[in-house]
Amino acid sequence: MKVFAFAVIVALVSVSSANAGSLTPVADLKRGSMVSVEGVVERILDEDEFRLADDTGSVRVYVGPNWVPVNAGERVRVQGFVDDGIGPREIYARMLTREDGTDVEFSHRYY
Repeated sequence: MKVFAFAVIVALVSVSSANAGSLTPVADLKRGSMVSVEGVVERILDEDEFRLADDTGSVRVYVGPNWVPVNAGERVRVQGFVDDGIGPREIYARMLTREDGTDVEFSHRYY
């Protein structure tokens, strides 16, 4: 049973990693999925949230409780989880890659 459980976990991690590596257009974001999107920061919405746009649309990106590490107009790649709740789609960012290749990882701590 342990071997089966380990195999399932390895398979799920492999699928999540593969999905996070390929780019997903904003228009194709599916709730509850791990994604990697690339676009331009349209505007900063709050100290921990910004709007990212590509050629297909735009989406809110949440980085809290961290501060937004980018400026409006920057091109970035975001890897994260698409919120599976009701309301507007939003990505909970796990990693952001700036145009110069700098990676910023986010820790989401909820109290």
